[in-house]
Amino acid sequence: MKAMYSIQELQELLVEQLQQEATQIGQTHPVNLYQPIEYTLHMGGKRLRPVMLLMACDLFGGDVNKALQAALAVEVFHNFTLLHDDIMDKAEIRRNQPAVHKKYNENVAILSGDAMSIMAYQYLLKTAHPAIQQVAQLFSRTAMEVCEGQQYDMDFESQSNVSIDNYLEMIRLKTAVLIAGAMKMGALLGEAPKADAERLYRFGINLGLAFQLQDDLLDVFADQAKFGKKIGGDILSNKKTFLLLKALELASPTQRAELEHWINKTDFAPEEKVAAVKKIYGELNLQEISSQKSDDYYQAALGELQAIELENDRKQPLILLAKTIMKREH
Repeated sequence: MKAMYSIQELQELLVEQLQQEATQIGQTHPVNLYQPIEYTLHMGGKRLRPVMLLMACDLFGGDVNKALQAALAVEVFHNFTLLHDDIMDKAEIRRNQPAVHKKYNENVAILSGDAMSIMAYQYLLKTAHPAIQQVAQLFSRTAMEVCEGQQYDMDFESQSNVSIDNYLEMIRLKTAVLIAGAMKMGALLGEAPKADAERLYRFGINLGLAFQLQDDLLDVFADQAKFGKKIGGDILSNKKTFLLLKALELASPTQRAELEHWINKTDFAPEEKVAAVKKIYGELNLQEISSQKSDDYYQAALGELQAIELENDRKQPLILLAKTIMKREH
């Protein structure tokens, strides 16, 4: 089997192609539709999902250049979801820059996002590979599941009886399936055995769950300058995260009464609410409990990767990337 690319080489390959595409998109008319897309794609970010697709392809000796259009499809689709998520969440900052709906306006962000969702399929269909129909079906299913996850997330805002299992299923759909789908798409394009493609999918699901649980933690406990968005946003919006649901489960009657006071209060100083809820989280040891839950999924992910019958040297880049994701501060 041929020598593998390093993570950095794949990132450079992807980013170079993405920047070329973004610049070209920004010069397309009508500019008011396409320039916000260029702005979004030039915003940066770690490009985890498309790089993982390329890594999965490379793992099995596939041609990463032939998988590049599929990787672009994943990244464009992911960024489309961020455009619309920021509108729905009323998030003003994305990667330390104004969100698209703040820089332009909501209507522009909606329409540019719509265009990006279509553009993702245009990139995908440029992929010349015998498995393209299987890859396209997986991509379509994944895209629909991401929308389902977002709907559950919005439904939970007005529901008082959300369980931790409900929440974990929501983040599986909203976050984990796109990581898993990207991994399996790459495996299919690398002509992996069916069982190994499924293992990589489960690796992605578990890593995605670990990643989102850690993201929930960072929203409360991270350094804002490193995190790239305002700290405490989930607390201010009463988002039903693992932290909040576990707090309600473990709280004493006094702590629960205070949590419900802040959840129901409509007129408050943001800093005061964040501090009060964080204090309860601290009393309940939720930072450690949530970190342990995240680590359980992370270890399950590594178990799936270890079960793939390839020499360990070939798996090291994916293991390294998984470690990097879990050690991030932002």
